[in-house]
Amino acid sequence: MKLLVLCVTFLASAIAVPLERNIQGSISDDELHPSFPEDRFIRFETRNAQLEQTINYWREDAMKTVDKLVKRNENRNRAKNVILFLGDGMSIATVGMARIYAGGEEKQLAFEKFPYFGMSKTYCVDYQVADSACTSTAYLSGVKGNYATIGVNGQVPNEDCTAELDKTTHTHSIADWAMDAGKDAGLVTTTRVTHASPAGIYAHTASRDWESDSFITESGCDPNVLDDIAEQLVLGDTGKRLKVILGGGRQEFYGSEVVDPEYSTQSGGRTDGKNLIQTWLESAEPGKNHAYVWNKQELFNVDVQKTDRLLGLFEPSHCVYNLERVRNNMSEEPTLAEMVDRATDVLSKNDKGFFLFVEGGRIDLAHHSNWGKLALDETVEFSKAVELARNKFSEEDTLIVVTADHSHSLSYNGYPSRGGDIFGIAGTGSDGLPYMTLSYANGVGFYDHIDIENKTRMDVRTIDTSSDFFRFPATFPVEYETHGGEDVSVYASGPWAHLFTGTYEQNTIPHMMAYAACIGDGLKACST
Repeated sequence: MKLLVLCVTFLASAIAVPLERNIQGSISDDELHPSFPEDRFIRFETRNAQLEQTINYWREDAMKTVDKLVKRNENRNRAKNVILFLGDGMSIATVGMARIYAGGEEKQLAFEKFPYFGMSKTYCVDYQVADSACTSTAYLSGVKGNYATIGVNGQVPNEDCTAELDKTTHTHSIADWAMDAGKDAGLVTTTRVTHASPAGIYAHTASRDWESDSFITESGCDPNVLDDIAEQLVLGDTGKRLKVILGGGRQEFYGSEVVDPEYSTQSGGRTDGKNLIQTWLESAEPGKNHAYVWNKQELFNVDVQKTDRLLGLFEPSHCVYNLERVRNNMSEEPTLAEMVDRATDVLSKNDKGFFLFVEGGRIDLAHHSNWGKLALDETVEFSKAVELARNKFSEEDTLIVVTADHSHSLSYNGYPSRGGDIFGIAGTGSDGLPYMTLSYANGVGFYDHIDIENKTRMDVRTIDTSSDFFRFPATFPVEYETHGGEDVSVYASGPWAHLFTGTYEQNTIPHMMAYAACIGDGLKACST
């Protein structure tokens, strides 16, 4: 309660001056949209600084864009391959700031070059602001469910111990539809492969937390009755058919009796005595070859032509952040693009094509900790993976869709100078202290930017903001920053990409992909 009072008191003092002026008289436009001294602005001669000051530059740029749009033809081919890229928590603000981080305001990320663009509405059946579980059910199976549930409809409440046992509540993903049509399917993620987003491919559960049997027990349910998410990946009807599974999460597949191959002080988290990695290896049919790898060297040593199924688990939990990998020279950690490259090598052996789900999951996890620098870097790495796939496959027969599951409370605000540091200062508040371009509505970053004793904001000029793990300011304190509820972008390239325009419910996405690929039980391009 004291902390809440402090927050309210602090905010009230911060807005007192402009609020009082608003009551006594109107605020001028100049105050709403301030101007700045010329010496504040940074000139980058290496960009288009001189050209941008002319009329012709902008006219020619606009005409090039119009000409490209006019000449754009609708691709109505049947999609042999479908790749769905999911930037977890990749809000519009995240994309906008990642552009600048990648090279400047005029920069385009790989998927922003796609010809078609739309927006999806992300709410759950029971919540206005969604999580990664109910959204994965929507954009993978075409049905919306309840918050924190995966692969089940809205009749299954979160953490209900028996509701998911009713198979009539189960939804089935586009990976199922693809494999039923004779295609291959797989998943790649930078989170645990049992995490909420990838689990939408193969799991049916009342709780996203039930990644192993121990978590089912902790919630008061019976793991002998319910199959945990890792079990469903190895033994479930969908999971056991996936040709490629790459990501993190080794700890969910075995117990404390197994020492992690990379970290000798760590072991698994299962309590049922099962080693699901060994089970997966032993499940190979006669004459078929299963390959399990846990580092980059092993991944690239795999003989793709002799490998029928590939499982790669590169960390006990989530994969490391890209900046961690770079700064610490962790050469045995594959990048997302490298995982996508190897996954598509395996899947491309099927003449009928494939469906691949790719998640840049650590964008979301960085936002939850107010680690804005890590979130933007993960977004750029995600873009590199998209670019690799687009260059590797033809637009004539491969549909690539890029979207996010939900937004975040991230704000891109103030009046920062053109060409300035996206992680820097945007302006000065009414308290006389500078504020940053990047901030959050809530999160643990609150504590790093508030002088609680003096009830004032910290002066960011006195704080070391250079760390990759620097927490950006947050307005209200919560343990983990929350998601946002606004719509998210959908980018599409390839056969029937023009379907992905406008604003639509998130659960429409897999139906449009299925239409293009002529799979599933719904409408199909090849039958209309």
